[in-house]
Amino acid sequence: MKPSDVHTLPDGVPEALEAEGIAEFYPPQAAAVEAGVADGESVVASVPTASGKTLIAELAMLSAVQRGGKALYIVPLRALASEKKAEFERWEEFGIDVGVSTGNYQSDGEWLASCDVIVATSEKVDSLVRNNAPWIGDLTCVVSDEVHLVDDSGRGPTLEVTLAKLRKINRDLQVVALSATVGNADEVAEWLDATLVESDWRPIELKMGVHYGDAINFDDGSQREVPVGSGQKPTAALVGDALDEEVDGKRGSSLVFVNSRRNAEAAAGRLGDVTAKRLAPDEQAELERLAAEIRDVSDTDTSDDLADCVRRGAAFHHAGLASEHRSLVEDAFRDRLIKCIAATPTLAAGVNTPARRVIVRDWRRYDGEFGGMRPLDVLEVHQMMGRAGRPGLDPYGEAVLLAKDRDTMEELFERYVWAEPEAVRSKLAAEPALRTHVLATVASGFATTREGLLAFLDRTLYASQTDDDDRLAEVTDRVLDYLAVNDFLERDGDSLQATSIGHTVSRLYLDPMSAAEIVDGLREGVESAADAGSATRRSRPSGDAEVPADADAGFATASDLAAEADGDDATGGDAEDGDAEDGDAADGPTVTPLGLYHLVARTPDMYQLYLKSGDRQTYEEQFYERETEFLGHAPSEFDDVAFEDWLAALKTARLLEDWASELDEDVITERYGVGPGDIRGKVDTAEWLLGAAEQLATELDLDGDVVRDVRAAKKRVEDGVREELLELTGVRGVGRKRARRLFEAGIETRTELRDADKSVVLGALRGREKTAENVLRAAGRQDPSMDGVESDAAASAAATAGSDGEATDDGGQATFGDFS
Repeated sequence: MKPSDVHTLPDGVPEALEAEGIAEFYPPQAAAVEAGVADGESVVASVPTASGKTLIAELAMLSAVQRGGKALYIVPLRALASEKKAEFERWEEFGIDVGVSTGNYQSDGEWLASCDVIVATSEKVDSLVRNNAPWIGDLTCVVSDEVHLVDDSGRGPTLEVTLAKLRKINRDLQVVALSATVGNADEVAEWLDATLVESDWRPIELKMGVHYGDAINFDDGSQREVPVGSGQKPTAALVGDALDEEVDGKRGSSLVFVNSRRNAEAAAGRLGDVTAKRLAPDEQAELERLAAEIRDVSDTDTSDDLADCVRRGAAFHHAGLASEHRSLVEDAFRDRLIKCIAATPTLAAGVNTPARRVIVRDWRRYDGEFGGMRPLDVLEVHQMMGRAGRPGLDPYGEAVLLAKDRDTMEELFERYVWAEPEAVRSKLAAEPALRTHVLATVASGFATTREGLLAFLDRTLYASQTDDDDRLAEVTDRVLDYLAVNDFLERDGDSLQATSIGHTVSRLYLDPMSAAEIVDGLREGVESAADAGSATRRSRPSGDAEVPADADAGFATASDLAAEADGDDATGGDAEDGDAEDGDAADGPTVTPLGLYHLVARTPDMYQLYLKSGDRQTYEEQFYERETEFLGHAPSEFDDVAFEDWLAALKTARLLEDWASELDEDVITERYGVGPGDIRGKVDTAEWLLGAAEQLATELDLDGDVVRDVRAAKKRVEDGVREELLELTGVRGVGRKRARRLFEAGIETRTELRDADKSVVLGALRGREKTAENVLRAAGRQDPSMDGVESDAAASAAATAGSDGEATDDGGQATFGDFS
């Protein structure tokens, strides 16, 4: 079957596909067309990686637009959304408008109404439905990429409920679900009322095997000799062997999957010895330029370590990297400039990084609930293996596991090479997932009664996979009780209605438990301010919590889950970094930045830093020194699990406080053992949660000073500065370090910046004329030109000497704070 055989596509598209080299469809693509994917029929395509799933989606979306409809492409990751948008933009010459939306969960995305194809994450689509995006009802085709991720306990329930809502809003909606090969694709197809297209066909042969001794033993019984030299690691031998084989002028690249960030960085450092000696002179020059670009992303050890690896032809990839780091590495690997990446399994989750050889070095990873190292799922390992071999890049693909002895080799063949992937199972019935989606379902009008709510939930994958209707009803009732106890829902007999605060929580895309924690903490801050001057103080936590009688749902507000203060005296300490200097040691909790950072850090929506060996004592001391700042009652120190969670939130809050106190990135990464990407992630999440806290405080009509304090803490963490710099960082192009230099040169406000002597501005900005011109223009200067202006030496010296506290001079490098 040829593209020209599909008559539902926009004019010119079949010819464009053929010009791209698609003379005939792959067998899975042809089967999807025969199943009606280009005619508006729902299809589930369960086929291996690299077998043309994306083109199946494009045929469906382009045909839908040609019929006058609108298409939505749902992806699991933001990075994948950007990648797919860039891929789909080639259709704009045929009049197809493509848009992408991944951020701001409070937006209705009205601007997307004019787009024909929209790419978004499942979380963003869920938020658009909650915020009543007007164009959602116009959708005629929805594609769900990586639909097997409904099995994921984190993002799976959101994808599942979102698809159920979209299908309810649009009765005749075409659903195209793309999946890796899974054990129960027929169940997924039945849930979506779709035709199943299932295939194990690949355009490039993928050989899977196990390396043992000096050879790879493949699943077809063949062997490939890959000797391991004296003192050499098998991984290094396999990477070198792939690079030594040149086909059509291209050497083989390798992806090495390991089980931790530390192992990824260490492996990349060692594998650089293998790749460096196989680089051509022109490649060495390009890699030097790329390494310099990587160093400029952030002034951290991680950035330097990655650059050191890249200049030798290797790289590491994990969630701790800044997004710019990841993009640079991925692009260079696709271009075969970087020869080898050592990565954690997150790289296997859809981002296009094909290699000739995939090496699964670590097939176990640590699982706290399991209590040790646990084998990876078959589906996850097969996802990694599927990265091997791409048409036009490699003549074949090889996926290799490593064994130290014959018994392990046989185990790996049984466990992974010959095994079928697991069936995907819905995770919706877990209470943390349901409490979020039940509130949103009621608040957005999908259900107004308990019976209607259960009827809606009956459209989910969970309902189709279980015969135990009572289980879902039982969990749903507990969640409804929790939401009612916390005033998010009102129940009148069978009828359900979201309260005003419940609507706000749903629109803000908050976990209701996060909202309850924030509301409770903010109310305590207001009450303590009203009681200022009294001798009452919170004591060290002691005793166990008494759960109130009205908490029969198994839930209660955050403070109700801990003991009330007993009024005993306790010794407090002075706040660090000047953030709590206004607090009176004789008063109750005061609303300080640290208190607010800790409040949002202990919500379910914030992924906390974990306590390492020795951390408990450190943060326990800080807890008692600064206990007047905490909003909400601390658990008993004798409740090890709850108290450690409280201290882990304190560690996370201290990272945010350090960032907002202008501590340099490299100091923060060293102090907390994190990467630049982790800092960015914590900052983004805190900014979102504090923005939600500000709206909740306004909704609750709390004291205006509290709203102001929350707003200031949000702005400080957003810009990474102390309070005196907030006006300067409000100027486009002035980030945390430029603002500090301007401040130390005597420029403290936007007005002063606009009217300042140009030589002073130029001196404060290290003599960078273009930067100075852009900053002055953004501040409102009518004549920003720096022609003939010389730097003021005193301003330059003051700016250089102005590094505060433990912050260090950045040598002119930018950080993500410079692009606020």
